Amino acid sequence: MYGLIRPSLRIVGYALKHRLDLLVPRAKAGPVARCALKVIDVVLPTPKQARADRLRQFFIDLGPVYVKLGQLLSTRRDLIDTDLADGLTALQDRVPAIEQFDVRAYVTEALEQPWHTAFASLDQTPLASASIAQVHRGTLPDGANIIVKVVRPGINTRIEQDMGHIVGLAQWIDARLPAARRFHLPNLMQDHFTILLGELDMLKEAANQTQLRRNFAESDLLYVPRVYPTLCRSRLLTMEYVEGIPINHIDRLLDAGVDFEMLARKGVETFFTQVFEQNFFHADMHPGNILIDVSVPENPRYIALDCAIIGQLPEHDQRYLALTLVAFFDRNYGEVARLFRQCGWIPADADLQAFESVIRTVCDPIFAKPLSEISFADFVVELFRTAGQFNMEMQPQLALLQKTLLYVEGLGRQLYPQLDLWTTAQPFLTRWVQQRFNPLTAVLGWLTEGPDAWRSLARLPQTISELESDLRALQIRVDELSQAQQTGRGQRQHRLRRYGGSALMAVGALLLWQFVTDSVDGGDISMLAGIVGAFLGSALLLRA
Repeated sequence: MYGLIRPSLRIVGYALKHRLDLLVPRAKAGPVARCALKVIDVVLPTPKQARADRLRQFFIDLGPVYVKLGQLLSTRRDLIDTDLADGLTALQDRVPAIEQFDVRAYVTEALEQPWHTAFASLDQTPLASASIAQVHRGTLPDGANIIVKVVRPGINTRIEQDMGHIVGLAQWIDARLPAARRFHLPNLMQDHFTILLGELDMLKEAANQTQLRRNFAESDLLYVPRVYPTLCRSRLLTMEYVEGIPINHIDRLLDAGVDFEMLARKGVETFFTQVFEQNFFHADMHPGNILIDVSVPENPRYIALDCAIIGQLPEHDQRYLALTLVAFFDRNYGEVARLFRQCGWIPADADLQAFESVIRTVCDPIFAKPLSEISFADFVVELFRTAGQFNMEMQPQLALLQKTLLYVEGLGRQLYPQLDLWTTAQPFLTRWVQQRFNPLTAVLGWLTEGPDAWRSLARLPQTISELESDLRALQIRVDELSQAQQTGRGQRQHRLRRYGGSALMAVGALLLWQFVTDSVDGGDISMLAGIVGAFLGSALLLRA
């Protein structure tokens, strides 16, 4: 605790300087806190700046680690007010370059060889500088233009120290201020700590960039610069230099004759392709990390930079997110509430009727507007904010998804204000759900993975895990319908019968493998239909 005093006093000092105490709701403060706030009101002058400007300057004064924290908070509109989030988005990545820095000596030490044996040239003056790293232009012996990204010396020690203090302070606040607990500050700060540490590892970023480049190798949606693996180290990344116009330079894009409608629609398609088809999405798509390839203005292409932060959803969350969004498109709020509880996003004992009512209250006014006037990203933010009233714990990957969606739609509407993300998203999601949840497609997909039954056996643990998840969801539904006087013994027997029946079905699937394979190879679909029908019938009997 004593180790927190000095950094805490520094934070408090800057907070008072910028009158962040005015952000605290007086009505929710305790007696002691209200008294302290009144004293501050008397002693300190009333600020003339808007509260969002004061909050942004607070993070800038505290330094690079806190600037990154401010950027994170700008994406968490489920936690802070919209005007504060808008103010924090103005935080810039550019910070003063590393003082007295010799990039050639740095590269020589990192590669353990003279820099000029790997590079034909390497500029001492940085092309850009951010809080974690800075980049320098150069060329390879074959004449290829490259970028060298170097991590700031000593930044890892400072991040560990500063974030250790921040996490400790968040835990202290969470334990003593009940009003702050809904923000889940310890989890939020720990997630931020993990993300920052990930940004320090250039080998991880190189792997992310290589995978993203592979995913879009044959696509005209997104271009990802090539990485040179032999010239990468844990604190050094070497990649292809690409020409493009920064996405927020609207005048230059206009002069180039870019088709803005096409560019906006491609942005939406790129997002949903990454999230649902590839499940590997760039989670830091702010304007500084996106260029536009205008070599074909009528068919422009995005260029993705800085792949340090990549999001992936567990298949469980990915599936339920898609089903939830489709249910929203259909305005089936009861289904939305059920999916949230079934997925585990809200507690199993949450009041579904109350949750459905709150969602309806929030969403019906939104749907009263024309679709082109509805912000899809703000809608998702409001959804998770509403779920927070029912003790939803925001998972890091969902937070990254929300952040990415805010960036994508914000950029899309900036490029093409008429962008209707709803109309673009609904067919994509509907098609994805139909493909993933078609029973025959699922069975045939399983069968055609290979004739070797051992491959299916290797997947058996995953199948059992998914089965357990479905059984837990089914248990919730059964408990809702059960009579209050039902005995514990009867419930246990019922579960045992279900588990036993499901296990028998799994064993039966393995035993019937050869018969099904022969049926498919021989073109006799009747046997396959019979087996599928038997399994569906067994499932219905188990449900009964």
